[in-house]
Amino acid sequence: MRIIIAGMGDVGYQLAKQLSSESHDIIAIDIDHDRLSYTDQMTDILTIDGSSTSINTLKSAKIEKTDLLVAVTSSEEVNLTTAILGKKLGAKRTIARISNAEYLDSNVENSFRELGVDFMIYPEELAAIETVNLINRTAATDVLDFEGGKLSVVGIRLDKSASVIQKKVFEVAKEYRNLDFRVVAIHRNFKTIIPSGNDKFLPNDQVFVISKPQGHETILKLSGKENIKFDNIMILGGGKIGRRVAGLLSDKMSVKLIDSDPDKAFELADQLPNTLVIKGDGRDIDLLAQEGIIDVDAYVAVTEDSETNLISCLMAKHLGVKKAIALVDKVDYIPLTQTIGLDALINKKLITANNIVRFIKKGDVVSYYNLEGIDAVLLEYIAQTGSEITENTLANLNLPKGSIIGGYIRDNEGFIGVGDSRINPGDKVVVFCLPDAVNKVEKFFEK
Repeated sequence: MRIIIAGMGDVGYQLAKQLSSESHDIIAIDIDHDRLSYTDQMTDILTIDGSSTSINTLKSAKIEKTDLLVAVTSSEEVNLTTAILGKKLGAKRTIARISNAEYLDSNVENSFRELGVDFMIYPEELAAIETVNLINRTAATDVLDFEGGKLSVVGIRLDKSASVIQKKVFEVAKEYRNLDFRVVAIHRNFKTIIPSGNDKFLPNDQVFVISKPQGHETILKLSGKENIKFDNIMILGGGKIGRRVAGLLSDKMSVKLIDSDPDKAFELADQLPNTLVIKGDGRDIDLLAQEGIIDVDAYVAVTEDSETNLISCLMAKHLGVKKAIALVDKVDYIPLTQTIGLDALINKKLITANNIVRFIKKGDVVSYYNLEGIDAVLLEYIAQTGSEITENTLANLNLPKGSIIGGYIRDNEGFIGVGDSRINPGDKVVVFCLPDAVNKVEKFFEK
């Protein structure tokens, strides 16, 4: 596939990095020479110095032969113009990053589609939804639902008291034979393991489990955690993500939102009638104490400053908050989650890149997730008639090392993948694998 990425900022670079190891013809366009030089050094892709809104620049990138044009600069106007121009000049599909939530209205979205923008992606909305999912699954570090929860992949960190500590994977599987869940990955000491039956669970492991809905309680029990219902939440930062999270949760629980900008605080109070808006500095421990942080179930820090988010979340954990979630702009921060004691980190560029990649992957990919902080990806494929994945049982397929089929959805029902399971055409199959196994796995799903 021939792909043009316009904008080598955080999102564009992350996207290029994810795709550079695969057999795509990728061209990066940016007006910033330094960004292009860095991309040249770190990835094996062609770069073009110029504006993506220039017809000459797009023609020099051979836009007429392009399968997908992705516009992810920091400017919404540039992205929309790039996508519209690109479609008119011959690009088969276009994606534009936007910053205006109004454009997600279905009527507006259809209007843009008529102009040539096939898909619009709004990073702040994606980050807000992920944050809400983490709050709703109180014990989880990561939550991914498939087909409305028919199958879920849940990340949970093991405490020293967890009943599975020092047990082998096969011992736990033998004890729970009802096949409601399966361990698909273990992240330990900055390394991700696709486990065999003989791998042991150790304290502080981040374990990823694919589960049917009825398996959730068992998973929590084995990890030594409980799914506590959160009744109140405190949010630091009244930007797009903070106000969206507040809007999604304020009808279900008590929400306090803190922002240091007095004008923004008044505006938020008008926009969010069910949210208590507080003008103040979230780094001020006296303010947090005054506003009752010790009684808060969850604390979410989503200001534009990563360090502020991390520090305030650490303070919240120190004061006894059950779950703290921080927005960070650097991917390098994410592996530190386990070490510093935070529950979860949100990164907009990874979330956005993941949503774009699903348009790019081969083999009828429904979903693609590059999990934050771990060296593994989750893919959801639709099995096709004549593909290798349908020709044998899972035990006899010889899937590549570093990959595992966690489960599949058939006739609107979720199933856990085991050795004698057989994939049928039309099944939606959830695969967990290390990056170097992705291309090999794809071949099993190609016709």
